[in-house]
Amino acid sequence: MTIYDTTERTGDQFDHLRPHFDTELVARATALIPLIREHAAETSEQGFVAPAVMAALDEAELLSLFVPHRYGGHEASMRTSMEVLAELAKGDGSTAWAASLLNVCTWFATTFSAEAQDEVFGTNPRSKVAGIFTPGSTMTRVDGGYLVSGRWPYSSGSFAADWAALGIAMAVPEGEDPRALALFSRDQFTIERTWFVTGMKGSGSDTIVLVDQFVPDHRVQRFQDMREAQYLTPHQAEERNSNMAFIPVAALVLIAPQLGLARHALELTLVKLPGKSVAYTRYTEAKNSPAHQFGVAAAATKFRLAELLAGEAADLIDHRAILRELPTRTERAQIRNDTGVVAELVKDGLDLLLTANGAGSFAEANVLSRIWRDAEIAGRHAYVTPEVGKEVYGRVLLGADDALTMDI
Repeated sequence: MTIYDTTERTGDQFDHLRPHFDTELVARATALIPLIREHAAETSEQGFVAPAVMAALDEAELLSLFVPHRYGGHEASMRTSMEVLAELAKGDGSTAWAASLLNVCTWFATTFSAEAQDEVFGTNPRSKVAGIFTPGSTMTRVDGGYLVSGRWPYSSGSFAADWAALGIAMAVPEGEDPRALALFSRDQFTIERTWFVTGMKGSGSDTIVLVDQFVPDHRVQRFQDMREAQYLTPHQAEERNSNMAFIPVAALVLIAPQLGLARHALELTLVKLPGKSVAYTRYTEAKNSPAHQFGVAAAATKFRLAELLAGEAADLIDHRAILRELPTRTERAQIRNDTGVVAELVKDGLDLLLTANGAGSFAEANVLSRIWRDAEIAGRHAYVTPEVGKEVYGRVLLGADDALTMDI
């Protein structure tokens, strides 16, 4: 599929249809890889990204990728942001996962009302937002807003958040979608340590807790409107990112870390495997073993396919946003499908590489072991699950009679 219908044409009249790819931003991420790797073990051990790394990410302005220029942000394209986050994952999966979620949830806040945006970014243009869609609350309608209590687990990056975008369930007429997102400031919530897992250990995906906190109406946005890119922001006419498709962006950003994990695993393999002897065979160097040649070639091919699919999806999101159009139903289903396929390709490729590298790959001290565990956890996010994406895409392609059972 060709994303742009202008690729074979010449002339500057089509430049406005091509999103800017910011190589300088990507270079900033690449430059931080040594520091991120240096602190990767600390990040995993303590359950959140090492302070030195967070400070470096903040200083490099890599946590405000989608923030509009009017607040001093980069207003980066989806393709640029995916590449930045993938490069961070070459350093460490947990770090990239936290950065991915903080960036995308901060973008959510940029789609709210002008008053809400000013509260979030007006005095702190580098505000960071964590978030969870799933309603986890009890709420009472009061004058001017809602009084909310609840628990929101798996809030990645919440340790660094200045605000939280949390799912709530509104009282609406029967048949309407009650879901909404509401913005809460850091002084309104606490964080309970609940993220004790085998992979993505340093992502800080803990539980946000609210007890009787007020949220005004201007900080609430209905999910059904966000899903259709009918945001409350008054800036859609002049800002590309204010027109990006909500679910496709929220899903696709989750596989950027997978791409970086794959890159790191292949990098390690190509450095360490060629001269390694192959036990119980006559091969003194794995580079001469057909089994290892086939395995590495197959893995590299899967990773390249993953990169191509992810890049195509990012370009599609950017292109439609430039045109101020919501991607078609088929395009949104395709992105949901391809998000899962990318994770599947990376998982399968990593399995091949770890087999090629041998049982020692699973030693706790081996970086490949951490990469494998991180990818296994990240690939099981609800928006990434391959089977769900395939069902969505198949239903739309075939025109299934019953309604979709998930968002696109």
